[in-house]
Amino acid sequence: MAGFWEPAAMEDCKDLDILAVTTTVGSRPEAESLARAILGRRLAACVQLEEGLTSFYRWQGRECEEAEVRLTIKTLPECAAALQELLREQHPYELPQFLATPMRASPDYLAWVRGEVPLPPSPLAEPDAV
Repeated sequence: MAGFWEPAAMEDCKDLDILAVTTTVGSRPEAESLARAILGRRLAACVQLEEGLTSFYRWQGRECEEAEVRLTIKTLPECAAALQELLREQHPYELPQFLATPMRASPDYLAWVRGEVPLPPSPLAEPDAV
């Protein structure tokens, strides 16, 4: 799964405000647990849950039909890699959905998201001197 969200792809979206990431799980309790984990790590300002979905898909050669709950995760583009890693660790599915949509936010909403989601340290940043 490595590379399904490439930060380099953001070069074309330098003025991007926020990222809406969607994923699905099989139950409300799983959705709530995942939402709390995301908020607990401060990887999103908001996680919305939508119940009542039915997904039709093909998995491992067979057709499936399952009830699901959609999570819509409001985050910053710089947090995509950390969010992807959290989903790898804690998502109940073998192959978690990770669909990221860049969004333009109002100035007030953007300020709120930025206040709730601290930017991860840059990989190029020098470590603090001891």
